[in-house]
Amino acid sequence: MPRSNRPRRRGRPTSGEDVAPLDLDRALGGAPRTERDAGGDWLVRPVAGAASGKAYRCPGCDHEIPARVAHVVAWPASGITGPDAALSDRRHWHRACWDARGRRRPTR
Repeated sequence: MPRSNRPRRRGRPTSGEDVAPLDLDRALGGAPRTERDAGGDWLVRPVAGAASGKAYRCPGCDHEIPARVAHVVAWPASGITGPDAALSDRRHWHRACWDARGRRRPTR
């Protein structure tokens, strides 16, 4: 049998091993990080331009964030009525608008 010149990949699961499912939101946008300001803790997740498929209105400047433009999504870390309500309070911000509000100090 001829020798293969391709390097072998080690540490990758074989077809018979269990593989964790891919979380597409996390893979495309990254995990949310916690940021703190005078208003409390916020979860902030960057959104890659390729991952944004529609336009949003930035609450910081009230201008449109066109589709396929990188931006951030922020929502309260804990809502009074629970995490589901806090998640429904997500807002899409231009990166510059979010930074201008002084919420750039990560807690971790």
